Amino acid sequence: MNVVGLAGYSGSGKTTLVEKLIPALKARGLRVSVVKHAHHKFDIDHPGKDTFRHRAAGAFEVVVASENRLALMREFEKPSQLTVHQLIAELYGGVDWVLVEGFKNSDLLKIEVWRGPSAGQPTKPSLYMDDDFIVAIATDTPGQLPQSTLRPVLDLNDAEAVADYLVNNQDRFSYSFEDRFD
Repeated sequence: MNVVGLAGYSGSGKTTLVEKLIPALKARGLRVSVVKHAHHKFDIDHPGKDTFRHRAAGAFEVVVASENRLALMREFEKPSQLTVHQLIAELYGGVDWVLVEGFKNSDLLKIEVWRGPSAGQPTKPSLYMDDDFIVAIATDTPGQLPQSTLRPVLDLNDAEAVADYLVNNQDRFSYSFEDRFD
């Protein structure tokens, strides 16, 4: 299994890039999973649904499955901050790529998603100058990067090129659970 992080500030285009990378990798015959960092409280369930009622009644975990999908919801009894490695371990095996959105401070190899200045929006700082885990930058304004770099600079708007970069460098992104949980 190969794992790559996509890191950047809110509004930089991470979700859009992930959304385009999934079919680009699938078109190459690869299976893809995603780990996404969410902030604070979020819910995938709705009041009135059986699973919501089970959680509201105090179930620690609820698994719901059909012939098309499975979902696991786990309620933490106290706030818990799982590491990205713990979340990757929760995934079903048998995938070729795991795209990790967010977790910009993790020790995963990452592609930074960086946007240059746009009308009325301040430019967010870059991460690549201070993070050795960033191995490439995907941007829509390569000429406006804050500092030159020897890292590959990819076209943020060309998911096929980003997918090519990943596939052509897949050995670099090989992930082993043994290395993470010794």
